Amino acid sequence: MKVEPQAEHRWLEKLAGEWTSEWEASPGEGQPPRTFRGTLSARVLGGVWLLAEGRNEEPDGSTSTTVMTLGYDPVKGRFVGTFVATMMPYLWVYDGALNAAGTALELDATGPSFSGDGSMQPYRDTVEIAGDDHWVLRSSQPGGDGAWEEFMSMHYHRAA
Repeated sequence: MKVEPQAEHRWLEKLAGEWTSEWEASPGEGQPPRTFRGTLSARVLGGVWLLAEGRNEEPDGSTSTTVMTLGYDPVKGRFVGTFVATMMPYLWVYDGALNAAGTALELDATGPSFSGDGSMQPYRDTVEIAGDDHWVLRSSQPGGDGAWEEFMSMHYHRAA
């Protein structure tokens, strides 16, 4: 059975290609933020799945590898996906939708709390199309007032 790609699948195709990335983080307590770089290679599988593998510098000097899958489930009417990374032993499962303007994909997940106490909490990764050759991944968690607070953003630029 062949699945016919829908408009949502075509939206994901914008992320396919070879990308360079950069993000900013503090390598440790009291140290100024540094810019870290990486690469991402993303392709479309069967017109319905985006498969993206990234390699990134980490604040501790190591290199991490990430794998993200994104697709659209027409039965659920929702975007679905997963995320794994070598720097964490957790499989993130995404469920999401495009914003009203169709420029950003908001992906909700539940994962380990940064507190380290073993509890789980909600997170949101937002994939925002900033142009044909630029997109941004923003990661957020609920703040004390319940509003989403961004804790990381990674900019992707199409590699020449």
